[in-house]
Amino acid sequence: MKQVNFPPITISTVDYDRLAWIATAGVNGQRYTIAEMLADELDRAMIAAPGSIRPDIVTMHSEVEYRDEATGDVRCTTLVYPGEEDSDAGRISVLTPVGAALIGLSEGQSMEWQGPTGGRRKVTVQRVRFQPERMAGLGA
Repeated sequence: MKQVNFPPITISTVDYDRLAWIATAGVNGQRYTIAEMLADELDRAMIAAPGSIRPDIVTMHSEVEYRDEATGDVRCTTLVYPGEEDSDAGRISVLTPVGAALIGLSEGQSMEWQGPTGGRRKVTVQRVRFQPERMAGLGA
């Protein structure tokens, strides 16, 4: 998947370490294009300590409200690691195009990419409802 828009993103050191392993394993496995998109995101991310991540940034296990710019639909989802996804519970894997696009974005930011069939997709973060890394840093 070729990305066409690159907003600045921030990823915690904890998320970065695990996601880098997942992206590398995915590049060598079946989900090459999505893993490559995730690897590209990690390559350009600003890496920060979990407690210093602003509460409006999408991290792993964040509950996020986003708008699909192609349809105008607003959705709420929790961004999870592969194997934790559950569409009925609104949990999407970071190894999906939307998941890889959301990681590291902050409220108001959009990410646009080109899908494998050439169509463009774009999501905009409306609100980060819950962010566990930041809450852990605040003693919650």
